[in-house]
Amino acid sequence: MSTCIFCDIIARKAPASIVYEDDVVIAFMDLFPINPGHTLVVPRQHFARITDLDDATAARMMEVARNIAAAIYRSPVRAEGVNLMLADGRAAGQDVPHAHLHVIPRFSGDGFHCTRAGGLRQASRAQLAEKAALLKKALDED
Repeated sequence: MSTCIFCDIIARKAPASIVYEDDVVIAFMDLFPINPGHTLVVPRQHFARITDLDDATAARMMEVARNIAAAIYRSPVRAEGVNLMLADGRAAGQDVPHAHLHVIPRFSGDGFHCTRAGGLRQASRAQLAEKAALLKKALDED
């Protein structure tokens, strides 16, 4: 087996409950689901981070995630809502260093929360403008 469990799943060296696959992505059930129906959309090519993805692969991941969300709503899987989540890097909660998009069925009272330690604090317009300028500059360098 390789050091990447998702690459092993793609190569059929590790088991998975596959929902969808094509030449660009594969989607399978999360082994540790937040809720039943929690699906991962994974590029076939190994990309560690979202910034490593090419535009076509990133777009295909989102398209497939959207289609899976629609399938969740049409199915008997319990879902009043859906979260799409991509954790990029260990500090963001990425456990497997292979880019992947979570499609998570949600319902009231499911117990899953995305909260911030210390609560929410409104940023000042000056702080927002400063960070926006930094990002705009970085985008222009691309």
